[in-house]
Amino acid sequence: MAGRLGFIVDWLDPHAGIIFKYQLMFFTADSSIEMYDIKNRRIFLKKVVYPSVKEKDLYIGSTITVYSRQLKVVDFADEYTKNTITQTQQMAFVAVKPSALPNLGKIVNAMLKSDFVIAKMKMASIPAAAAQHMYGKAMPELTSAPVVGIAIVADNAIEKFKDLYGDGSMPNSIVSHFGDVCVASSSVESVAQEVETFFSLPTASKLSDTTLCLIKPSAMEYSGLILDDILGQFDIAGVSTFFLERPNAVEFYEVYKGVVPEFNSMVQELTSGPFVAVEVAGVGGGALPK
Repeated sequence: MAGRLGFIVDWLDPHAGIIFKYQLMFFTADSSIEMYDIKNRRIFLKKVVYPSVKEKDLYIGSTITVYSRQLKVVDFADEYTKNTITQTQQMAFVAVKPSALPNLGKIVNAMLKSDFVIAKMKMASIPAAAAQHMYGKAMPELTSAPVVGIAIVADNAIEKFKDLYGDGSMPNSIVSHFGDVCVASSSVESVAQEVETFFSLPTASKLSDTTLCLIKPSAMEYSGLILDDILGQFDIAGVSTFFLERPNAVEFYEVYKGVVPEFNSMVQELTSGPFVAVEVAGVGGGALPK
């Protein structure tokens, strides 16, 4: 893609409780951005190079952080952007089977190395009725125990993941390393239903004899490697991606307020982008197959 892409973004003012709308322009040549206040009809942010926002991060439903403000992308600003993005950029849904959870970190790392963006990730149990709704048939390999569902975004994501997954004939594919461990979207039409159904399910959790590990926003590109290290010594009882507004992050870290000098920087880090929360259990105490 080239040129200028435009998006409508929402920002929730945590103090006033008011949603402000902006037009965000992304310039692909140098990863610069510009923001226009729609209500007040004036420039809100002059054009500035902002390398932490990347073109692949801009899709409907994504959340980006610009100068500590979490902005949710809610629409395209013009037909050019809509046509340019929708012609190639897609979301796909991948369900990692229960038997493959010990290799979850390696599978996630393969996605990230192949330049997929992980939009959402969650561990949940899929009831038989939900599986029927998602796939139009019974899926015993997905309903026997908790699975991890991952919504991924990339140009031509469905076909791109098929290539990454492989059929056993490609030496570097997921199948060649781990076997048939995932169920992935087969068509553009099925993705929305799969994502909506799965992410409306309750998150799997144990909440007993477990501890919490956060993969912070600055480490998200290494989330697969971190999950793999965790799974090398522990089980996981739950996993989910989150975005936190500042008031929620302050509440989460309340016990450290006035105790550690890094409190403000800790809050700023946690609100700077998406992160992964992992419920860690001892071996045999999580959702992994016994």
